[in-house]
Amino acid sequence: MQNPTLVLLAAISGFLAVAFGAFGAHALKTMLTPELYLVYQTAVEYQFYHTVPLLFLGLVPKSSSEKLVKWSGWAFVAGIVLFCGSLYLLALSGVRALGAITPLGGIAFLLGWGLLAYMAFLSYRR
Repeated sequence: MQNPTLVLLAAISGFLAVAFGAFGAHALKTMLTPELYLVYQTAVEYQFYHTVPLLFLGLVPKSSSEKLVKWSGWAFVAGIVLFCGSLYLLALSGVRALGAITPLGGIAFLLGWGLLAYMAFLSYRR
């Protein structure tokens, strides 16, 4: 394990994604409107999708791209918190203004994927 912090954050995120998904399916499905339930489910799905590369980055061997690994990992963490967190809060509160935060999380996800692609590109050049 090369970056235990990223692995720990991935494990916490995965745990929470399972817990939030189960909570949504069993407790919230009948409490939320279909539209807000879909928003909640989107948050759960995106949290799962982005927990996987976060775990991967925590397991990448040390290399000359170590700073890029950390930046990419933290971008995924920021995306999970901002994108998924804002959608969870929007679904549970119904406050539409929270949707203004969601694109910031989307940008963080894009940054994480872009940095991951850049690391792959650099490895071809070696």
